[in-house]
Amino acid sequence: MKLIHNHLQKIIIFFIISWLMLFVFLPNVTILATSFLTHNDLHFVSIIFTFKNYSRLVDALYVQVLLHSLNMAFIATLCCLLLGYPFAWYVTKLPQNTRSLMLFLLIIPFWTNSLLRIYALKIFLSLHGWLNEFLLWLHMINTPFRIMYKPMAVIIGLIYILLPFMVLPLYSNLEKLNICYLEAARDLGARKLKIFFCIMLPLTMPGIIAGCSLVFIPAMGLFYVSDLMGGAKNLMIGNLIKSQFLNIRDWPFGAAISTLMTLIMGVILLIYWYVTRLLNAKTELQE
Repeated sequence: MKLIHNHLQKIIIFFIISWLMLFVFLPNVTILATSFLTHNDLHFVSIIFTFKNYSRLVDALYVQVLLHSLNMAFIATLCCLLLGYPFAWYVTKLPQNTRSLMLFLLIIPFWTNSLLRIYALKIFLSLHGWLNEFLLWLHMINTPFRIMYKPMAVIIGLIYILLPFMVLPLYSNLEKLNICYLEAARDLGARKLKIFFCIMLPLTMPGIIAGCSLVFIPAMGLFYVSDLMGGAKNLMIGNLIKSQFLNIRDWPFGAAISTLMTLIMGVILLIYWYVTRLLNAKTELQE
């Protein structure tokens, strides 16, 4: 029985490694190799080694798009944190049955394609959409106001898609929070703000960092959100990669941008790992 279990374990490991090699490692190596080749109008790529694709990245236009992407992703991440933290804390205070229902309702949107949800949000926020019609019906506004095709619309779309990715790690962390620390601080006369900033925030920092990473990284690459919600004036780095591969057909430059984005994501994940390691070491010393 033990021999069969060992063989089964080896087979599963083999399939996992094969899958990672075929669908993760090889595509990334291909993208990296393509980024050092030359664009060809007929065959898309010429096997001529060059660094020109990376030197083009310092052009003011592409730097502006990158900074705009970082700014939009940062704002979306901050908004998700400000909305997700109190919601996750509220869910942990509910009875078990209600808590399960709330988490179920939070996960339900994953059952629908995110592109369809963005189309639905676009209809909801449009000039003659349900939101404007409802506000007009309440006489809160006299004329419909425009939200679509502005940076705010892109932020709303990113929050709408990515908020569950912030809530779930925060909830997991807050659920494990030892309430005794909060009760002890309250008994010693600490105010609510001091309890939050001095006890809750440090203890839940791993969940905050995990949630921010899960939101910030994909926020830079969701090109269809900025396409549908922001229009041509709100390009993000994901839109730039898509246009280079599908429209302009400059695969080497698109690969160079993809490689840059992968490096940025790698740095973010490295920071997450390092900070989490420091927090765990600090917690172990305190215990």
